[in-house]
Amino acid sequence: MRSKKKYPLTYFLKGYGRQSILAPLFKLLEALFDLFVPLVVAEIIDVGIAQNDIPFILRCCVLLIALGVIGLVCSITAQWFAAEAAIACATSMRHTLFQHIQTLDFSQMDTLGGSTLITRLTSDINQVQNGLNMALRLFLRSPFIVLGSVVMAFTIDSRVALVFVATVPLLSLIVFGIMRLTSPMYKKTQGQLDRVLRLTRENLTGVRVVRAFGREDEEVRQFDQENQQLTRIQLRVGRLSALMNPMTYVVVNLASVAVLYVGGLQVEGGILLSGDVYALINYMSQILVELVKLANTIVLVSKAMACTSRIQSVLDLEPQMAFSEQPVDLGGPEAIGFTDVSLTYADADGESLQDLSFSVRRGETFGIIGGTGSGKSSVVNLIPRFYDATAGQVRLFGHPIQDYPKEQLRHTVGIVPQRAQLFSGTIRSNLLWGNENATDEELWAALETAQAAEFVRGKPLGLDEEVEQGGRNLSGGQRQRLTIARALVKQPEILILDDSASALDFATDAALRRALKALPGDLTVVIVSQRTSSLQHADQILVLEDGHPAGLGNHQQLMETCGVYREIYDSQFQRGGESA
Repeated sequence: MRSKKKYPLTYFLKGYGRQSILAPLFKLLEALFDLFVPLVVAEIIDVGIAQNDIPFILRCCVLLIALGVIGLVCSITAQWFAAEAAIACATSMRHTLFQHIQTLDFSQMDTLGGSTLITRLTSDINQVQNGLNMALRLFLRSPFIVLGSVVMAFTIDSRVALVFVATVPLLSLIVFGIMRLTSPMYKKTQGQLDRVLRLTRENLTGVRVVRAFGREDEEVRQFDQENQQLTRIQLRVGRLSALMNPMTYVVVNLASVAVLYVGGLQVEGGILLSGDVYALINYMSQILVELVKLANTIVLVSKAMACTSRIQSVLDLEPQMAFSEQPVDLGGPEAIGFTDVSLTYADADGESLQDLSFSVRRGETFGIIGGTGSGKSSVVNLIPRFYDATAGQVRLFGHPIQDYPKEQLRHTVGIVPQRAQLFSGTIRSNLLWGNENATDEELWAALETAQAAEFVRGKPLGLDEEVEQGGRNLSGGQRQRLTIARALVKQPEILILDDSASALDFATDAALRRALKALPGDLTVVIVSQRTSSLQHADQILVLEDGHPAGLGNHQQLMETCGVYREIYDSQFQRGGESA
């Protein structure tokens, strides 16, 4: 599904239109002064030197200095405006892209992948910034100098100017031909960069696993293969781009020889003066310099265009989930209801959940257990509507989940994910994610329930203790307890613990369950766990096997009727209840 809203480059330059216009205009003024320089030098040769007129030469030198100073001022002003517009464009683009990514569904994020999104937010936007900066400065200046040099050549001598007329199209063919070939190759380069970044990210996040299994050599070899592939693509496009300078130099130098030959004949015939020939050669040199600049600019613009296309492809994605605008009444006795629910992830070979039906009443504790890959987290992801069921219906408090506004749904359901994720800042700032207006008393109450108050009080700064990125300076159990407290701060109607007590010892786990049970109100708790001990006191337990419901009931009922549950229990405890 594609978005109707388009994002042309002018969209990101809102508020900076003046800078975008003034930058090339000042560059054109600089170019105009540059075009007068060869004429002044020609006058010095033909008049001042020929007649030994020192005052005239000095006046011309002052004029040259003035042209240089004015050109320098124009150049600095143009570069200031160009840089300001390019940086503003990149800032706006990065903000828009990041904001849009936040609206995408989990399935779309899974399909795109985190590495390519990071590349587009960083490398791609930097390429766009560089390309726009150079385009504003040189995309008008260089053609103006080229065409201006041709016009000035005609004012000096029309015969010699024909050499310019023949040279410019040939040079343009070389420049734009190479640009046409390299533009798609730059896009391919950025795609390979995505793969290198993905591999790097996987290795850095999983470095402990890599070392634990002694896979360093294999990972280095795999990274080297992807890196060499990126190098090959970059070398291929680099070699092609590198042809631009020598080819343009050859053409311009041959044209300079032709100008000298034809101009020499004109001087010999008394039609031209030697200063005019110098001016013509100078104009040809200006064409060479400007076309080389234009060639380099086109390389950067080609990269920028390829990167803009990649960014636009993400911005074109329309979120597939539609949320209601009207709040829903939460008065129903049924907290969670699944009716014939099935779920298939994007690009998956088969269903992750199939024909799942159950009902959880308000205030109950509901457990979910099953083997690895049985679909426990998939069930959990459907309750806050991270994913939409591909079949069947999910209800919260008697209403289809699609009827809920996003804000109300996120406030109603508090989830503690399987992987404890904390953000750099302080303990307080992490807890306030649940409710930014929470008081210190509410924060400490949530910490008490989550069994985290004791270790937080033991920190020198308490709630203001620093938390490093990902909670690196905390243990696994401390991270899990803080994420539970963060979810409790928002005071949800439904609390989901997705295997979020796996790092807790049995005593802390039991204390946590008792504290949750003692909370005032009708909090509905969904616990996903591999431990049967964590679920024994649940009102209902759902047993999953390969995405199918294998059993539903309390602990005693499942021990009598569900072989899968009994097998999990026996693997953790000896018969008779003694710990294995």
